[in-house]
Amino acid sequence: MKVATYRADGTSGEERLLPRTPFDGTVNEDALHQVVTALLANRRQGTHSTKSRSMVRGGSRKPWRQKGTGRARAGTIRSPLWRGGSVVFGPQPRSYRVRVPRKLRRLAIRSALNTRALTGDLALVESLDFDPPKTREVAALLARIGRGSENVLLLTSGHKPSVYLSARNLPGVRVLPWGDASAYDILWSDLVLVEAAAFDAPAGPGEEGDA
Repeated sequence: MKVATYRADGTSGEERLLPRTPFDGTVNEDALHQVVTALLANRRQGTHSTKSRSMVRGGSRKPWRQKGTGRARAGTIRSPLWRGGSVVFGPQPRSYRVRVPRKLRRLAIRSALNTRALTGDLALVESLDFDPPKTREVAALLARIGRGSENVLLLTSGHKPSVYLSARNLPGVRVLPWGDASAYDILWSDLVLVEAAAFDAPAGPGEEGDA
C-alpha cells in the first residue's frame, strides 16, 4: 500500500510504501465500534444525580384528608406527580467504565489506520522540527497540502514539544506521538499525517506497545 509523502515545506515528494505492520489492509468494523463506544463511555463523568422519593425534603404529613375535599387522593408532596417532588427511576452517580482488552484495542487501531490509508486520507511528512515553535509554519504546511480546513491528526516520531506548541492553537489539529493515538483519534481526523521516522520506532499503534 502506497501513500503520498510531503516535505516539511509542504511540497510533494515520492510515494512511499507503507510497512506491512500495521498496514495490512484489514478493517474490522466490529472492533472499531466496540472500542470507540467504550472510549466514549469511559469519558463520561457519571456525576448526574436526581432525587428519589426518600431524598426529597418534606412530605411526612398527608397534604389533605383522604375524602370529602373533591381533590385526588394524595399521601405526600414528595410524589413524582407533584412539582418539586421526586424523579421516578432518575439517574444516579455511577461509573460508565468499560474494560477493553489490549488485543482488541490494537486491532481497532490497525483497522482505523488501514481505513485512513485505503481512503487516501493518510500521508507521510518528513522530519518536523520548529525551533522556536511557530504556529504559522504548521498552518502553512497544512495549507500547501490542501487540508488546512479539516481535522488533522499529526503523529510525530516520539515526543516533540515544539511541534505540539506550534499546532496547539490551530483549530481541528491534534498532535500526538506515534503510538499514543487511539482508534477514536484516528477516526476523528480527516487526515492522518505521520512523520516518516515514526515507522522506525520499536513499537507503534497496534503493534507491540500498549494501545
